[in-house]
Amino acid sequence: MGKIKVAILDLYEGVANQGMRCIREILHCFADLHHLDMQVDEFEVRQKLEVPNCSYHIYISSGGPGSPLDSEGSAWENAYFEWLRQVEDFNSQPHHYPKKHVLFICHSFQLACRHYAVGSVCARKSTSFGVFPVHMLGSAVSEPVFYQLNDPFYAVDSRDFQVIEPNYTVLQQMGGSVLCIEKDRPHVALERAIMAVRFNDYFIGTQFHPEADAVGMSLHLQTPEKKKTVVENHGEAKWQSMIDHLNDPDKIMYTHQQIIPNFLNLAVGQFQMAQA
Repeated sequence: MGKIKVAILDLYEGVANQGMRCIREILHCFADLHHLDMQVDEFEVRQKLEVPNCSYHIYISSGGPGSPLDSEGSAWENAYFEWLRQVEDFNSQPHHYPKKHVLFICHSFQLACRHYAVGSVCARKSTSFGVFPVHMLGSAVSEPVFYQLNDPFYAVDSRDFQVIEPNYTVLQQMGGSVLCIEKDRPHVALERAIMAVRFNDYFIGTQFHPEADAVGMSLHLQTPEKKKTVVENHGEAKWQSMIDHLNDPDKIMYTHQQIIPNFLNLAVGQFQMAQA
């Protein structure tokens, strides 16, 4: 089998984070486990306007800081969406195979939702940060990237923005669907945020961080600055519950071990079929 090329689009704009480390480690472990010849390249989108070409088989676009609205029309965003258009053009050609698979995470997910007009992107009333249950919708039952997940499953959420009010007409035209929403609270008169979308057969995105691992998140939460912020805003009990959730193997670590590996299994499986 030939070399599998993976591109990571780094949208962190130079801000220190755990996300890139986690993505790298998942790719490294997946390649080792399946004895794959995998080339992984990274592209600094926001600071250097770097975007990959269409020679890659798999693309993972990261989370990142700031507003997914304020960048509209910026040079880096124009370059980003031009890359996306090229991938779409490649996938639209019947004789092009294997198709290119793209995973959008958090900030990238918000950009993709705005770009495709599949929902309303807006600021939250308050920051969502922590470990939360995510509720699957009917479309998630047959979603291979969500294979073996529980309902609800638990994920790391870290955002000041949200995607709400799904446009089902647009999604249907794209061949997409809403896969899951944030914790279901019928007694609260607020629109539930969309937590994952299948945009088409090859593009999928999550509002949460499927790459997050317990080690990185625990270290992050236990820094004096972050602990102070959580305790001041949510109380000591909330901070402790977050630490406890991270140590529960059925929560964050289970999600970490399923979603991105499932995404890679899907993409690599098609690559292997094309090579056969």
